[in-house]
Amino acid sequence: MFYLNAVTLLWAFSFSLIGVYLAGQVDSWFSVLMRVALASVVFLPFLKFKGISKTLIGKLMLVGAFQLGLMYCFYYQSFLLLSVPEVLLFTVFTPIYVTLIYDLLKGRFSPWYLLTALIAVAGAALIKFSTINENFLLGFLVVQGANLCFAIGQVGYKFIMEKESLDLPQHTVFGYFYLGALCVALVAFALLGNVNKLPTTDVQWGILIYLGLIASGLGYFAWNKGATMVNAGALAVMNNALVPAGLIVNIVIWNRDVDLLRLAVGGGVILLSLWINERWVKAKVERDYARAVR
Repeated sequence: MFYLNAVTLLWAFSFSLIGVYLAGQVDSWFSVLMRVALASVVFLPFLKFKGISKTLIGKLMLVGAFQLGLMYCFYYQSFLLLSVPEVLLFTVFTPIYVTLIYDLLKGRFSPWYLLTALIAVAGAALIKFSTINENFLLGFLVVQGANLCFAIGQVGYKFIMEKESLDLPQHTVFGYFYLGALCVALVAFALLGNVNKLPTTDVQWGILIYLGLIASGLGYFAWNKGATMVNAGALAVMNNALVPAGLIVNIVIWNRDVDLLRLAVGGGVILLSLWINERWVKAKVERDYARAVR
C-alpha cells in the first residue's frame, strides 16, 4: 500500500495544475506528447533488451498505450469541458472497471471485491457539486473513456506481472510501457496537435516538465508496482482515494467553493471501504478461492 498511498499524494496536485495552468492555454495534444516523452526519458537508461521476450515487450507496450497514451488523450480533453472538481468527481467509476476487468482476466467473478469498489464509489459520489455546466454529459463520457483506459492498463500490468517469470527488476522493463504510450502520443499530436498553442511561459514549461518527469515518470512506475502488491479490491479502492486527495489540494491552494461536509463524509466512506477490504474481504476471498482449488 505504500506505493499506492505515495502516488496518491503525488497525483493529488496534477488535476489542479492541469486545470488551472494548462487547459485551454496549451494544446492538449502537445501536453500529452510532452508528458509521455519526458516519462520515457526517465526509464530509457534502465531499459534491458537482451533476454526480454518480444511477447512481453508487446504486452507492456500495449498496456502503456492504454493506461498512459489513450488515457491522457481522453483525460486532457476533459479539462476543456469540465472544471477540476467535476473531472475528479467523474473518476469515481474507475474502481468498478478495475474490479470487473481483473475478474475477467482471471476467469472468475468476485462479488466481494465488487462490494468494496461500490462502497468506494458511493463515498466518492457523496462528494458532489451543484455547478454542472452544459458540457457535463460529453465531459462525463470523455472522463469515462479515460477511466476505462486507466483501469485496463493497471489491471493489465498487474495480470502480466503475475503471469510472467521475470528474473529482472520491474524498472528494467518498464520503459517499454512508456514507449507504447509514446507511439499513441506521437500519432495523436501529428493528427490533431496545434503548433500555435505551445507553452509560452516558464510556469507552463515547468509544470509540463514536472508532470512528465515526476508525476508520470516516477508516478506510473510506482503505481503499477504497487498494483502488483495488493489485491484487486484494494487497488480499486485506491483509485478513488485520488478524488478526496485531489479535491483537498484544489480547495486549499486554489480556493474552490465546495461542500466541505460532503467532502469529509465521502472521504470517510472511501477510507471505510479500504478498511473493510483489508480486514475482512481479502481474507474471505482468499479462503473461498482456496476451497475452490481443493
